[in-house]
Amino acid sequence: MAKGPVSQFIQHHYRHFNAAALIDAAKGYETHLLEGGKMMVTLAGAMSTAELGISLAEMIRQDKIQIISCTGANLEEDVMNLVAHNSYKRVPNYRDLTPQDEWDLLENHYNRVTDTCIPEEEAFRRLQKHLVKVWTDAEASGERYFPHEFLYKVVLSGVLKEYYEIDPKDSWIVAAAEKNIPIIVPGWEDSTTGNIFASYVIKGQLKASTVKNGIEYMVWLADWYRQNSAGKGVGFFQIGGGIAGDFPICVVPMMYQDLEWHDVPFWSYFCQISDSTTSYGSYSGAVPNEKITWGKLDINTPKFIVESDATIVAPLIFAYILGL
Repeated sequence: MAKGPVSQFIQHHYRHFNAAALIDAAKGYETHLLEGGKMMVTLAGAMSTAELGISLAEMIRQDKIQIISCTGANLEEDVMNLVAHNSYKRVPNYRDLTPQDEWDLLENHYNRVTDTCIPEEEAFRRLQKHLVKVWTDAEASGERYFPHEFLYKVVLSGVLKEYYEIDPKDSWIVAAAEKNIPIIVPGWEDSTTGNIFASYVIKGQLKASTVKNGIEYMVWLADWYRQNSAGKGVGFFQIGGGIAGDFPICVVPMMYQDLEWHDVPFWSYFCQISDSTTSYGSYSGAVPNEKITWGKLDINTPKFIVESDATIVAPLIFAYILGL
């Protein structure tokens, strides 16, 4: 496929250091797919509020991603941006805010994520009533679903369309729901919608068991990996670190070491975009080779690390893979 101007610019200018790592990682990702491999993308940080969906959604639509792992915040915040974008508040001088400035934002129902404030009423509450309905309906029917499956039900029902404030083609959750690709959401409880669900459990209006939990996600992922890791195998494209990355990557050593299934292939491609300081005491700051010792990556797995801001790097890598 002929490459477009963005890709041509990258190929010509990105020759050394993190720039070279970016193009090497993009070419490795492209080769992995061309050879029949599948790819997991993991989202840590506030990628949805950073509107990564503009490029990520097209990656999903063009089958460049087969499965996603993300934090509960990234799951919900893409939809919040979809339905309340016009009420978001940008704070370009966020580094200069005083405690009083921050308090004033809270008093005006703004929750700040770096330079962007999420409007509580328009975003959280607009989504809440529809989630409560699908949770309640499922419980009344004796059914249980994963967090992303409940969100898919809301999105695909069309009840949010009247609120859309961005082009839905820029929402990665809409793209994922339409493709019905699986999303792993470890630690979903650590999110606004998780907190909302917990409040209904505390009030006795819902049962905690209605939403499937993290252990069930790991059990499901083990089965998915077994079914999809033949041939070229499954690659791992990690944006940031934390639980969104460490939880799913551990499915391989869990099966090999704990279940003693010795026919489990390692992850067959690995790339991490991170601005964490290199450190052997944290997952986000660990270099790829450390993952060999944990049984996550093979000695021959192509490994890349781009030490930069994911909001800059990821769209460029996606553009290259999409041929833009």
